[in-house]
Amino acid sequence: MTFAMAFDTERRKIYHARLMHARPFIDSLDFARNGRRISGEVQIAKLPRLLDMLENPQGLLSYTVQGGVDQQGTHFLDVSVAGQCRLRCQRCLNGMDYPVRIDTRLMLRDQASLDVLDSKVAGGEEEEFDSILADAHLDVLDLLEEEILLGMPIAPKHELGACQVADGKNAQREETNPFAVLAKLKRN
Repeated sequence: MTFAMAFDTERRKIYHARLMHARPFIDSLDFARNGRRISGEVQIAKLPRLLDMLENPQGLLSYTVQGGVDQQGTHFLDVSVAGQCRLRCQRCLNGMDYPVRIDTRLMLRDQASLDVLDSKVAGGEEEEFDSILADAHLDVLDLLEEEILLGMPIAPKHELGACQVADGKNAQREETNPFAVLAKLKRN
């Protein structure tokens, strides 16, 4: 069987294989220089580093990445992510809904610029926007996952008094001073 017979590119111009859902990669500087935009939805289960924090990997997150160049000629990516995920409460270990809403601007810099910026930040100056290394093969999903992780709470918890322990009693109990026993002895 020849290549032309297997794929029938000349006669019907169709391809019968299932469509693959490839990870989106961009050349970040070219993307920004040309003001390109990419948007879509990603299944939460496709973000492996995020899975450790989740109670349930179900759901979708919508994202948009817009490139541009500011007035100083610095290339940037505006990243927006919206959706909802189900985190594990660190107090009661039950699930809790957590809204994901990220809108950030990331400046694209070369390694030398990042090194200079690091020394300025170490000297006490603050940078206006976060910066990342410009990459000719930037994985968009890795970028999104990193921004989501940076926006997550370190130890997600329900609102005070909302946790339910396994026996159904409120997990928030009246705090007792560990030295209360000593205070009683002192009074006697």
